Amino acid sequence: MDNFQIETAQNVTIRQNAASAGVRIGSYLLDLLFMILYYILCIWLLGTLGLDSGFDAWAIYLVISLPVFFYHLLFEVLMNGQSPGKRINRIRVVKLDGSKPTFGNYLLRWVVAVLEINIFSGSLALLAILLNGKGQRLGDVAAGTTVITEKKKLTIHDTLTADLREDYLPTYAQVTMLSDQDIQTIKELYRKAKKTNNHKIILKLHTKIIDITGIKTEEQPIQFVDTVINDYNYYTQQ
Repeated sequence: MDNFQIETAQNVTIRQNAASAGVRIGSYLLDLLFMILYYILCIWLLGTLGLDSGFDAWAIYLVISLPVFFYHLLFEVLMNGQSPGKRINRIRVVKLDGSKPTFGNYLLRWVVAVLEINIFSGSLALLAILLNGKGQRLGDVAAGTTVITEKKKLTIHDTLTADLREDYLPTYAQVTMLSDQDIQTIKELYRKAKKTNNHKIILKLHTKIIDITGIKTEEQPIQFVDTVINDYNYYTQQ
């Protein structure tokens, strides 16, 4: 996933998380499936009504093909930068500054898509996305847009951070001897042990932490492990 920053005219820095090529391809395939299902339903209805043959059949097929031809343009305009496939995968078309695209932006990227995706079977679009640092295919470059993911990207710090009181004072400075991986493992085992009332695991955690850090404590194991986690969060947030 590409991360990039945009400096707006108001000197505000916006960090964007560009949707990966794999997620965009998956969204496109979902939309393709919806279009195929739409065609199948229409053909079935025409056959049921006896309208699938005759002089006017070509005109009827032309009309029912219009929603498919304009599928991405219509949905992105009506659904604020999303098609059904994009909504399922929680990605969205936005302008590079993070604002909502205009109809002109949507139209331009849709027109270029005819060349990129329909003529070159998507290979040109995929190459542009992989080479561009902002997750843009050629249509996005022309329209000044990109496709971002709305899924929050978690870091190791996000998984370790806990809410601490502003006046919190740490007890054990030795917790800094633990690594992020150590404390993450401790947190996961501690949460599971508390949930299942498995005191043996908490005792093992208590012993292991003391072996690594050399901490001397009179706290009960469950209180000790909880303090260690909070102290580690305190020191890593400073």
